[in-house]
Amino acid sequence: MQPQPTVSTPPQQALRHPDTVMRLARMGASFPTRLSFMRSLLRRMAAEQVAVTRPVWEINAAGYGRAVYSLTLSGHTYSLVAFSTELADEDRTDRVIAQAWDSSYVLFDGIPTTADLDRLQENAPRQEAGRFEETELVLSRANKSVRLFAHVVDSLASGQQPDPDIVSATGYLMRTTAVYGNGKFGIADRGVFLDRPALSGPFQAEMLTVWLIRGFTHDLVNHIAACRAPDRAVPLAPEFRRALGIGNSTGLGMAPFLVSHPVLMNNWILVRETALARVRALEMTSEDISTYCISLIERVAQHLDQWFVPDRHHMARIEALRQDWRALRHVVTPNWLLGEAYPWDRLIHLSNQWDLDCQELVVALVLEPHGKLVDGLTDCMDSTDAPRLDPTMTVGILRGLLRDHFGWALDIDFQDPAATRQFWYVSEEKLEPRLGLREEERGADKELPLDIARKVQALNMDLQQLPQDQLIAEFLLAHPDHRYCLRRVQTLAKYPYSEIRDNLIAETCQPIDMLRCKLACFGAAKFYPKSDRWTRITMYQGAPLAEEVQSGSSLCDDWWLPVLALGR
Repeated sequence: MQPQPTVSTPPQQALRHPDTVMRLARMGASFPTRLSFMRSLLRRMAAEQVAVTRPVWEINAAGYGRAVYSLTLSGHTYSLVAFSTELADEDRTDRVIAQAWDSSYVLFDGIPTTADLDRLQENAPRQEAGRFEETELVLSRANKSVRLFAHVVDSLASGQQPDPDIVSATGYLMRTTAVYGNGKFGIADRGVFLDRPALSGPFQAEMLTVWLIRGFTHDLVNHIAACRAPDRAVPLAPEFRRALGIGNSTGLGMAPFLVSHPVLMNNWILVRETALARVRALEMTSEDISTYCISLIERVAQHLDQWFVPDRHHMARIEALRQDWRALRHVVTPNWLLGEAYPWDRLIHLSNQWDLDCQELVVALVLEPHGKLVDGLTDCMDSTDAPRLDPTMTVGILRGLLRDHFGWALDIDFQDPAATRQFWYVSEEKLEPRLGLREEERGADKELPLDIARKVQALNMDLQQLPQDQLIAEFLLAHPDHRYCLRRVQTLAKYPYSEIRDNLIAETCQPIDMLRCKLACFGAAKFYPKSDRWTRITMYQGAPLAEEVQSGSSLCDDWWLPVLALGR
């Protein structure tokens, strides 16, 4: 019998405690890392030197019609089917309840036939109202950034590149209003492609769709400009194409995801924290990595200088972060990194003197130069585990789980009216999750179960006078209302980063903290909050283009927090 090879695990320091990591304020200071879903997807595509072809381009001079983009990734062929339609200005809205859009998309499993295209052309522009099959993996739609789209077309048609300041101010030609997967509206369930390496990770099919949509928007402005002025028009230059990502507006609808998918959230955060622990355990660094880190620090400074938002509170945070980063730049030099042992651990400790935004940005920074050490962890981000109830557990063991893993919830004072000031519900009119004020608005009787801390306290209270050896099965016969919370406690006790360790119905709860955490896992940067309940983002800004991915260039994995240099 052949001896099995020994798999060695890199040394690592202790993980940061969930009481530190899973607080809303710190989650709301999240930044994208090299472990983000966009980055891991494009790394794989560049490693395989994936080629994108355009077998169908049936777009008229005004920019309306259909197109198909195809690629083969890890042995499977996928196609983006894009439809561009005329839309009156009064019908253009980014609300999820809209019924018409500038463009609609399907990620198709394979290469669609003409019959498939005709069927999809009838249904995709209708989105939720359409009819779909298992060949459709992702469904999406997008609206133009009207002023920038028109400016880019006008500029190209006149033989010039667009104004860099106008491009930088918006950052996208179109913004998606939804990217649906996992069986929505009759499209393929996630199980259809769960065993395919390229799409098995979280949101990889959706991230692939958005990246292909980005390429379509670039081609669309080039096409319209060339049709308008065939003898004078110029194509959009590569630096402008890289600078133009895909916009998105994300609101309260995304926030409950982190509560309803706790094991998945645990895995995302655990991978990042494990990567950080590995980097902090490095006793020494090399001159090359030190030099690269210093260049990244300079890049971040420029990136922050290009980040502006109209919200006063968040702009003040950005300005404070710029100031903290200037202080860090003065301290962290090549000699500082190379001079003493455990430089990355020292850098993490150094950052603790500054605000949370700077602390979490430093976490992302120290991961960036260490791809060989941490990138493989992205294979551990998915989860198929579902919460399970163990009726044979005793009351004593359950109380121990509550004490050891949910102490943060037991410490909240729910007698304080501010602790229950808000409640989550689904709006009947908008069909979207909403936050209401409990004493001022109706609907608390239809509250969503996001009040985890309050449910944990209620469960703990009803356990207090029971015998330690009583079985949970007997307890549930008398208290069936605790079934949801009890199952959650039993399941999540072994997943340290699965719960947001704050009161989600408190007066102080700001949903944008949850939104930013999830969007940073996607890979979004330059958050553009419009309130504490929704934000705009740009996806794939600075990301490699299709021809760069096909070349397998090392630059395909060097676009963290990009700086826009547009011909100045």
